[in-house]
Amino acid sequence: MRALLCATTIVFVLDQVIKWWVVQVLDLKTVYAIDVLPPYLNLRMAWNRGINFGLFSGDDDGTRWVLIGIAIAIVVFVLFWIWRDRPGRLGMLSAGILIGGALGNVVDRVVYGAVADFINMSCCGLNNPFAFNIADIAIFVGAAGMVVFADRKKPA
Repeated sequence: MRALLCATTIVFVLDQVIKWWVVQVLDLKTVYAIDVLPPYLNLRMAWNRGINFGLFSGDDDGTRWVLIGIAIAIVVFVLFWIWRDRPGRLGMLSAGILIGGALGNVVDRVVYGAVADFINMSCCGLNNPFAFNIADIAIFVGAAGMVVFADRKKPA
């Protein structure tokens, strides 16, 4: 459980500190765009009121709270899953990474009313219109790790 708690804390704090730095200190909320290594890495402010790629977005405050509830339910489900199945260290780290990312996006929805997305990457003549954040990366990596490192016990 220590691995889970450490991974959750590190990802959550890293996500929130980077979001604060980019949105508040670099003032991306006002300037909207900062080219870092164009076109490969840019900062583009995007307030995501929905889920991935803005699906189910809307200005309805009810939607915001439903999405917060779903994220918390997923965290509870992951905690139950690892409590029941007791994956190895890499499974626990993966779960912690996923939980840290999910909680980071929950805090955004509570504080800002939307998730602060700002990383935009394009390559090879393809212009990517979407933005994401550290928490989104953590959720993806954590979920993939939980699948890869799941304990594959065979039923008796």
